[in-house]
Amino acid sequence: MPGHKETKEFSHFDQTGNARMVDVSHKVDTLRQAVAQGSISMSTECFQLVRSGSIGKGDVLGVARLAGIMAAKKVDELIPLTHPLPITNSSIEFDLDEKNSTVKITATVGITGKTGVEMEALTAVSISALTIYDMCKAVDKSMTINAIRLLSKSGGKSGDYIYKRKE
Repeated sequence: MPGHKETKEFSHFDQTGNARMVDVSHKVDTLRQAVAQGSISMSTECFQLVRSGSIGKGDVLGVARLAGIMAAKKVDELIPLTHPLPITNSSIEFDLDEKNSTVKITATVGITGKTGVEMEALTAVSISALTIYDMCKAVDKSMTINAIRLLSKSGGKSGDYIYKRKE
């Protein structure tokens, strides 16, 4: 917008306070990546069924992986003012913590583009966790989705970011 001074804190608002999609047309394409993580805790019984592939609805982790990848590609349909992005990489990894009956979910999303993929990685983790919940709720409705956060991002004008736990 000519004459518009964009501030970092309010970049999704115009001078009169109306919501708008940020214009990124002037930005240069750069290699960008984001990694997000979260977890879902469940009963020991439910965890054992997930681990062994014995949940009645099928391959819980396989379906959750696909759901997360698909979600990363659809963020612009879910979150207002995000840009549709031609994602070049999306992966979901699961780490099974038997001691705590928890599935840790890590999503990595990459792009060569004008804007970052943090929202895509965070959404991928969220939808993977929700899919696990959906597929397992008949066994354990008390599952808890925990600590969804951005672990790292690289590329773009703001540079790299690495999560450091705030005490």
